[in-house]
Amino acid sequence: MSVLQETTIRHSVVFTLKHAPGSEEEKAFLRDAKILANIPGVLNFEQLKQVSPKASYGFGFVMEFSTPADYAAYNTHPDHVGFVKTRWVPEVETFMELDFEAVQRGATGR
Repeated sequence: MSVLQETTIRHSVVFTLKHAPGSEEEKAFLRDAKILANIPGVLNFEQLKQVSPKASYGFGFVMEFSTPADYAAYNTHPDHVGFVKTRWVPEVETFMELDFEAVQRGATGR
C-alpha cells in the first residue's frame, strides 16, 4: 500500500454496475477500465470489489496523482473522456467520487 504524501491526490470512485454480478458484461467493463491505468500521471491504479454487506456499491477504482496538474490532465485525457462517454455513463447505475489529499502534519509528524 502506498503512503499518501502531502502533495498526492488519491482519487476514488465507488460504483454499482447495471450488469448482473459475474456476467460477461461486468467482466468486460472491468477489463476495459484498465485503460485508465495507462493514462500519463496515473499511479497505483486498483480495481476493488466490495465485500461488506453494509455497503451498497459493488466496486471501486482507486488511483493516485502526484500533482493537481496530473489529476486535471487525467480528467481531460481522451482515453478517460472516451471511457466515461462510451462505458461509464451507459453502464454504471450509481456512483460516488471521493478525492483526498493528506491532512497537513504538524512539526512532530503526527
